[in-house]
Amino acid sequence: MDNLAHANYGLAVRPTPDLVKQAVFNSLGGRVTGVKVLELFAGTGALSLECLSRGAISAVCVEKSARHAEVLRQNVRTAGFPPESVQVLVQDVFTVIGQLAGSESRFGLIVADPPYGEKNLGRRSTSFAQQLLDEQRLPRLLAPGGLLVLGHARRDSLSVPEWWQEQKTLKHGDSMMRFFSANPGINEA
Repeated sequence: MDNLAHANYGLAVRPTPDLVKQAVFNSLGGRVTGVKVLELFAGTGALSLECLSRGAISAVCVEKSARHAEVLRQNVRTAGFPPESVQVLVQDVFTVIGQLAGSESRFGLIVADPPYGEKNLGRRSTSFAQQLLDEQRLPRLLAPGGLLVLGHARRDSLSVPEWWQEQKTLKHGDSMMRFFSANPGINEA
């Protein structure tokens, strides 16, 4: 995966640091094998492509920037994955969540490492990470036993709504990766 195009094209992308990515996938272990993956705020698709390289059967990558999405498509070709294994949606993440919630789409793994929010001491976060946690339709996109892996800055204190159960937290420098499952019985309608 070292030959992939990164954010060196003058694109405003903050890729997930390699050490953080390695820690996430070490923690996930075999949970990636055989699952469908949804990557939100996909950027260049590094997390989805890592999932595919570890045995995921398919990935849906959501990226609002057409330029980033083109780099993602190039990365899929460079990595040699079959084109049908990756679907790239150039749309707003929250619009796609609504569309997918209205379908039968379910994912064993949802990964999101959105742009970092600002420090929020003394007030509730307004970051994209917080907005994802607040999105009540997102847990419905998880297959039974599925996980949401959400990245955010350490300085961004998130509130966890009742429809999520936190399973694990990984910290590295200013980066945090948190693992959530859907809280059974909450928001199933």
